[in-house]
Amino acid sequence: MTGTARAPVRRAVPADLQAIGRLAAILVRTHHDFDPQRFIPATPHTAQGYAHFLGTQLEKPDVVVLVAEREGEVVGYAYAGVEEHDWMTLRGRAGALYDIVVDPAHRRLGLARALLEAVLEELGGKGVPRVVLSTAEKNAEAQRLFERAGFRRTMIEMTRELDDR
Repeated sequence: MTGTARAPVRRAVPADLQAIGRLAAILVRTHHDFDPQRFIPATPHTAQGYAHFLGTQLEKPDVVVLVAEREGEVVGYAYAGVEEHDWMTLRGRAGALYDIVVDPAHRRLGLARALLEAVLEELGGKGVPRVVLSTAEKNAEAQRLFERAGFRRTMIEMTRELDDR
């Protein structure tokens, strides 16, 4: 697998799931903090539930779950998959990056970039012509990462709460 000398990136294995669950809970909390009306809150069971879910994804041939390590500790992960033609999104076959997160104590070390590059390599190996992703409107740091990696804006999600009428 790929990665920098400080940040090896490899495929996730079942032994990584507890660390991935902890990181996923950070992702959920961060998004909820951005917009509590749009994003679900973390619960005491978020880490365990997310770890269980991603554990069901590890062996799927069209799914990629990668981890970034630092000094032998899993400090980041990425989750992506291949999606077929989708009339709802008006998109042909594509890779989709669902999650990418790095522990806040290990950010600004190139870990997210290493994970992103490895995901792109893995999805490219699966024959997809493009990769799509969504990022929270308020997550400017992630948007900069994706733009530097060559992503362009193509859709804008808008949300309206129905109880605001």
